[in-house]
Amino acid sequence: MLRLSQIKLPLDHPEAALEEAILKKLHLSAADLNHFSIFKRSYDARKKGNITLVYIVDVETPKEKALLKRFKKDPHVVPTPDVTYHPVAQAPAGFENRPIVIGMGPCGMFAGLMLAQMGFRPIILERGKSVRDRSVDTFGFWLKKTLNPESNAQFGEGGAGTFSDGKLYSQVSDPHHYGRKVLTELVNAGASPEILYINKPHIGTYRLVKIVQNMRATIEALGGEIRFQHRVADIDIDQGQVRGVRLENGDYLASDHVVLAVGHSARDTFEMLYNRGVYIEAKPFSIGFRVEHPQSLIDRCRLGDQAGHPRLGSADYKLVHHCENGRTVYSFCMCPGGKVVAAASEPGRLVTNGMSEYARDESNANSAIVVGITPDDYPEGPLAGIALQRQLEAGAFELGGGTYEAPGQLVGDFLAQRPSTAFGEVHPSYKPGVTLGDLSESLPEYAIAAIREAIPAFDRQIHGFAMADAVLTGVETRTSSPIRIKRNEQFQSLNTVGLYPAGEGAGYAGGILSAGIDGIRVAEAVALSLVKG
Repeated sequence: MLRLSQIKLPLDHPEAALEEAILKKLHLSAADLNHFSIFKRSYDARKKGNITLVYIVDVETPKEKALLKRFKKDPHVVPTPDVTYHPVAQAPAGFENRPIVIGMGPCGMFAGLMLAQMGFRPIILERGKSVRDRSVDTFGFWLKKTLNPESNAQFGEGGAGTFSDGKLYSQVSDPHHYGRKVLTELVNAGASPEILYINKPHIGTYRLVKIVQNMRATIEALGGEIRFQHRVADIDIDQGQVRGVRLENGDYLASDHVVLAVGHSARDTFEMLYNRGVYIEAKPFSIGFRVEHPQSLIDRCRLGDQAGHPRLGSADYKLVHHCENGRTVYSFCMCPGGKVVAAASEPGRLVTNGMSEYARDESNANSAIVVGITPDDYPEGPLAGIALQRQLEAGAFELGGGTYEAPGQLVGDFLAQRPSTAFGEVHPSYKPGVTLGDLSESLPEYAIAAIREAIPAFDRQIHGFAMADAVLTGVETRTSSPIRIKRNEQFQSLNTVGLYPAGEGAGYAGGILSAGIDGIRVAEAVALSLVKG
């Protein structure tokens, strides 16, 4: 097949226009076009009021060889790459050395799925509950302020990504097209086929619940086993080799291949591994607030008169500012038409996140506005970033009144360095609620100064970003894992054979897609090790 890129059409083009553009580009007659499919669709909004759709398409034609010769100097006409997934191994009949996967978030789920598809019948251990049961606990926390430390927005089937926008895009290098495998499996589990081709695809929280259930069923049908509410309390390491895991309930499971896909909030697990001598180092992460604006404001600024067009949906943004104090402030996890949600997993600590449903039709846009920090800011050791997170989250809990209401402040008051006392045009979406006051006490001074400098700079890119009534909600501390469990070329811990650190918690992913990709890569490494003995 041929891959054609940079096919530009008007936003309101009729369905037949894409085929006509393909025929015109290749100088083909309709009889010579056997089939075409959309590989990707994005839009170019640089000229507001004249937004164009940009397509990449795969074309099947009997004249492929002649066309490749004719267009050999055209970078927009090339052979279609093979994005089909090819398993690297297959378990022999009767294979009994079952690998263990710790964690049922996106990374653990895809590691488990790949191992199951290759016949290795993995055992997946998840400290939290099944996705339906954890949804009851999570929504209960948001409504009633009752936190279950083992079943919440962080812990449980589907991982932290379940209560998010379901974003499925990443900037990680993916030469083997593992991302395509992730998207294909999500479609097989019930996601809309459009995620295979639209730019910046997303699923939405409620749709993710059913998809996660379907993926679990597939793993089980292939011989895998998922055990919920099974927290790993200890790992058995003998002379630098993993031998098995011990559960909180006292059970012991033997295995010399353990995938560690615990997510970025499994702080007790990180501490256990550190105490067991597994090599861990501190890594950079970011801290800040959630900010909410009217979605209509973002739409008008980004899309102009074509805001609200059904082919465009709710607009997003991505902003970066380099501050005079050397810090970098940027937008993170932008949720168009979404909500700010309570993402705490420890009693007496408060942390925010963002989520959207598939329709992205809530009245507010929100994103994290965060400041990058490094181990130089927490030099006390590999786990010092965790200590800083806990300190900031405990402070936010107290600042919000000690009831899991979040501390908040209007942007105009934050910039003017005065406490807020009443909401204006923007009403915060965070549940259980927002207590207005002064957020300058909730982050280190250098972070507050950087965000105060960045917001007016962002306003120059999105007019209205610094609107006085926009709402800041604190705090956002779990942008990524504060530690990295380093691994070698075989994807194993540097000093612990058979332990495979994976995904966001180990410092190797950030978001659903990249976590799924890393899960596939680690599963392949485990499979190859198992068959080689």
